[in-house]
Amino acid sequence: MMERKGLIKILCLMFLVSVLASGSVYAGGIALYEFGSPDVGLAAAGYAARAQDASTVFTNPAGMSRLDKSQALVSAQALYGNVKFSPNSSTNVTGDDGGNSVGWLPGGSLFVVQKINQDWSIGFGAFSYFGLSENYGESWVGRYYVQKATLVGMTLMPAISYRVNDWLYLGVGLNAMRGNLDAEIAINGVLDARPDGRLKYSDREWGYGANVGILVEPQKGTRFGFTWLSEVKLDFSAAPTFEGLGPLLGAALAGRGLTTNPLDTTITVPQMVMFSVYHELNPQWAIMGNIGWQQWSHFGFVDVQITSNDPKSLTTNLEYNDTWHVALGAQYRPTQVWTFSGGVAYDSSAVDDNKRTVVLAMGETWRFGLGAQYAFTPNLTLGVAYDLIWMVNKTTDQNRGIAGHVAGDYDNGSISVFALNLSWKY
Repeated sequence: MMERKGLIKILCLMFLVSVLASGSVYAGGIALYEFGSPDVGLAAAGYAARAQDASTVFTNPAGMSRLDKSQALVSAQALYGNVKFSPNSSTNVTGDDGGNSVGWLPGGSLFVVQKINQDWSIGFGAFSYFGLSENYGESWVGRYYVQKATLVGMTLMPAISYRVNDWLYLGVGLNAMRGNLDAEIAINGVLDARPDGRLKYSDREWGYGANVGILVEPQKGTRFGFTWLSEVKLDFSAAPTFEGLGPLLGAALAGRGLTTNPLDTTITVPQMVMFSVYHELNPQWAIMGNIGWQQWSHFGFVDVQITSNDPKSLTTNLEYNDTWHVALGAQYRPTQVWTFSGGVAYDSSAVDDNKRTVVLAMGETWRFGLGAQYAFTPNLTLGVAYDLIWMVNKTTDQNRGIAGHVAGDYDNGSISVFALNLSWKY
């Protein structure tokens, strides 16, 4: 009996660690380039080199001193995710396919750049570039891995830039991120021969990082941009809550201090490096591109600390890979009032095919963007944009103790982004 209870304790501890690590990983497994700005219509091409509106506060703070006037940009964004799982015959857990796990998510942003003089500018941004949310429901086959999970980072970014000379601009910003983590998972009641229980975890924490940019303009209409966005650590700490536990499983969890003591979970938002080029071919046409890198391998190391009289600290390596990003885009300006844009981008996978889990439906992604801007006056411009994020077909197969064997496919997953923005020069 003691051996059985010891085994149950170990299983429960491993179960909880993997849920709060990998379960929240998928929720935040996409770092978005889309936050409602005109970049949506370019698939982010020219990200660090365009410096054409106030969103440069984030994409390259050095670009603020290049703007000819003080500016403000406000945007609204709607994201629709179509991500569905199809279990195959290897799955041994009863239930359904979970339907569409993402659906509609609202968003938006605000950016302001204030010119101090010819050389100095300050700016501020409020936006989100990190996180996503999923909800598979209570009866899907992977419910013992995750049911609902949301990990979203909301950023407030003050920034400053300096024009060194006619061709060199420098900038830096503070990334103050408010992290929101919510997760729910079913607990298999087979050990107590009863229906499923449930685990809930919820916390809010602040994390901080830096955003550094360089912009070089060797000649009018040609720009090179470089940005480094540092990692941000979110040290979540809250006591998980449990519902519907049987006496045996409940006693095992209580014995480890899991039902009453805080569970500290450190999640690292990955750092990002981006190099971009922007070049005007003539007064009507401009082309642009990116090469980028994101350090998802650090995001894959999740430290979990159980705060109790018998403390346990575990670091789970989820075996993420660093990712690479490339993008190409163009802008066409047929008249003084209209500007049209388009772009395509590719991001490599943060996880190998043989290590993908049902809570980590990540893989290679392609982006296809289209946008248009109309200038009502020289100082007031309205923009609309659409971006299709297509996730390459991927399979998953995992088997973890009482959570069961779950295997299947994510076919043709996609995210559609609709953006509306208004830019005002003053």
